[in-house]
Amino acid sequence: MAAKRGKSDIDAVVAAAQQARLLREQGYRERALKMYPWVCGRCGREFDHSNVRELTVHHRDHDHDNNPEDGSNWELLCVYCHDNEHRRMLDAQAGSGNTRGGGTKHKPFANLKSLLDGDSSGPEEEQD
Repeated sequence: MAAKRGKSDIDAVVAAAQQARLLREQGYRERALKMYPWVCGRCGREFDHSNVRELTVHHRDHDHDNNPEDGSNWELLCVYCHDNEHRRMLDAQAGSGNTRGGGTKHKPFANLKSLLDGDSSGPEEEQD
């Protein structure tokens, strides 16, 4: 029984967090939709009442709690461009997060000049 009660407590917390997120999103989403034209800021796709659900509000600084009245932290993006924007951010963070180690040590073109100049100090080739 304790496991079921614990699961229901977690479910209640998750449901409350999701409800709070939905309320927060509805506030700035509605304001952004009134403020900006219904066009994706990346691909230029236009939206109308039949498909506006596919138009999302992107926070330029990625802080969903930063919702200024003038909308300066928002841009409208279609769901595809919005996903792409967040993927780019995650990829950039992953690429710059390598603080340990020196990166790759392989230098594929290190001996290229000597090979082009005909210098035979590179790897030896078999001769017939």
